[in-house]
Amino acid sequence: MAADRIVLQGVSARGHHGVLDFEKRDGQTFLVDVTMHCDLERAGRSDGLAATVNYAEVADAVVARITGPSFDLIERLAEVIADDVLRHDLVDAVDVVVHKPEAPVGQPFTDVQVRVHRANAAHVAVALGSNLGDRGQTLAAAVQSLRELPGLTVTAVSSLVETDPVGGPEQPPYLNAVAVGRATLAPADLLAALHRIEAEHGRTREVRWGARTLDLDLLQYGTPGGRREVVSDEPELLLPHPRAHERAFVLVPWTDADPQATLRVTDGDGGIRPVADLLADLDRSGVRPGPGWEQQ
Repeated sequence: MAADRIVLQGVSARGHHGVLDFEKRDGQTFLVDVTMHCDLERAGRSDGLAATVNYAEVADAVVARITGPSFDLIERLAEVIADDVLRHDLVDAVDVVVHKPEAPVGQPFTDVQVRVHRANAAHVAVALGSNLGDRGQTLAAAVQSLRELPGLTVTAVSSLVETDPVGGPEQPPYLNAVAVGRATLAPADLLAALHRIEAEHGRTREVRWGARTLDLDLLQYGTPGGRREVVSDEPELLLPHPRAHERAFVLVPWTDADPQATLRVTDGDGGIRPVADLLADLDRSGVRPGPGWEQQ
C-alpha cells in the first residue's frame, strides 16, 4: 500500500439513513472522513491535477451518498462511499469513517462511528445471459457464485432485462444482466472461473450463438485508460469484449449497474467512450424490462 495519503475529513450533510421510521422521516446529520492511500510522487513533481485525485469531486460524491437514497445501516453507507472512491484508479486503498452523532442510542454518548478499509483492484464487468431452463433462477445462482468467487468483489448487479436473440439459430428470448466489481484474479484466471461457473450450470458450446443455460462474458478488465487496464487480442482472451459496444442487451444493464462506465471501442481508433453514449447510438427495441430479482 502506498505510504502517501489524501485525507478528507468531516464532510457533513443531512441524510435519512437508519432502521427506525423517524430516522427515515426526519433525517439527521452525518459526517464522513475519507483517507485515500495513493502514490502522490508524480503529482508532487509535476504539480498537475491529472496526477492526483480531485478531492472536491470526492466530497461531492460523499454528499450525494449522504443525501441520496436511504439505507438502513451506516455500514452500507460506508461501503458505497468506499466503492465510489475506488473508482479513482490512482487510489490503492481507502478508509471511510461514517459518524452518526445523533444516533438513537438511548444512552449518553458523543459519537457512533463505522470504519471500513477497502483495497482497490482492477475494475471488471461481467455480462450474464440465459435462455434455457429457469432463466431467472440460473442467473441468480450465477450472481451468488460470482459473489463467492475468491479474488472478485461484486459491487453492483443490474436489474434483469429480457432480450430478443441476436444472431444464431431460432431460440427463446434471453434474460440478461451485468455485474461489476473489482478483481485481484488475473484476467485469464477470472475468465477460467467464469467458464467453470457456466459448466456447473450445464453450459455447452456445440452451436455458436446457440441457446444456452448460462453465458458469462468478461466485458473488460481494468478501467479504460487506467493503470490496471488489460487490452488483449489473443483469441482465448479478447479484452475488451470486441462486440460489447454494439449490443444493446449488454449496454442497457451495464449502464444500470454502473451509470459512469466507460468502454474502449476496439474497432476504429480504439477510443474510450461512456457506455451510456454508446447505448444512445443503438436500437434498443429488442430489450425490455425483465422480472425483479426478488421473484427468482
